[in-house]
Amino acid sequence: MASKIFVFFNCNAEKSESTMNIFYNNLTFKDTLVSRKRLLQKIKAECNAGRIKIAEENFAKIEEIVTNGNPVDASQFITYGAIRELKCV
Repeated sequence: MASKIFVFFNCNAEKSESTMNIFYNNLTFKDTLVSRKRLLQKIKAECNAGRIKIAEENFAKIEEIVTNGNPVDASQFITYGAIRELKCV
């Protein structure tokens, strides 16, 4: 059975998959609460470094989605970044 893993990608504003580089963004995050919290830390670090943009009013939404929902859905609140789900077998 395949398990889910998540990858945070830096990308263009349109989230074109051709701008998502797995060799640059090569950290994977398991579908566990501990790993989801690490994914959230990665998102915050990318924002603090100025590589992605998140409106201040969306931080709480992203935190809730990443920790309790489908992290991929948090991508809609991130500019120049996206989260994708991959299957691990």
